[in-house]
Amino acid sequence: MALLSGKNALVTGASRGIGRAIALRLASEGANVAFTYLSSAEKAAALEDELKGMGVKAKACKSDAADATAADVLVKDIIETFGSLEVIVNNAGITRDGLLMRMTPEQFDEVIDINLKSVYNVTKAALRQLLKQKNGSIINMSSVVGVKGNAGQANYAASKAGIIGFSKSVALELGSRNIRCNAVAPGFIETEMTAALDPATVKSWGEAIPLRRGGTTDEVANVVLFLASDLSSYITGQVIHVDGGMLT
Repeated sequence: MALLSGKNALVTGASRGIGRAIALRLASEGANVAFTYLSSAEKAAALEDELKGMGVKAKACKSDAADATAADVLVKDIIETFGSLEVIVNNAGITRDGLLMRMTPEQFDEVIDINLKSVYNVTKAALRQLLKQKNGSIINMSSVVGVKGNAGQANYAASKAGIIGFSKSVALELGSRNIRCNAVAPGFIETEMTAALDPATVKSWGEAIPLRRGGTTDEVANVVLFLASDLSSYITGQVIHVDGGMLT
């Protein structure tokens, strides 16, 4: 039996990369999947078709999760379409890297809004439904950078560290209602972005990791699947690192 049969999921920022892999993995285990995108309409349409081809319901939603009103409309629309919402994966995120001395207030605010405030907006918008159901799994995508920091990413590190604190607080608040909340902290994951980098640079990064390679988007998606399913029914308030031992 599929691990997520009968469950409905929302994945933000899923038109490519880790988000896309998560949407496909959840669907492969029977979940109906709604996902958001901002600008990649063609990729979003292709993903929606691919998900439907797996025998589940799918819905591509153009929405800015950093906007509280848009998040409210998004969640309401998904519940009206699917009837319920059991799994929320807050994955939307951006980088605006630069040394702090040169980082503008706009670069800092944009990363905080899209990476961190969006997590608050979507989670808050879904709360009424989750509390009514007395059931749900919220999975927030953090990063090893949110744990250890990284030069040139003060804004990104702050947003990802904030996600960890937010997730632990939500877990404490909602645990008595059978609503779980966990964070996933990927390390160096090979995506479309890393494919454009110098191969020698990628190789050197991989050699610094105990498993001697970068991770794949599917390996991150597998951990999200575990947290979305009842296999993790007694796990909440945790940060699971998917980093090949990078922080060991």
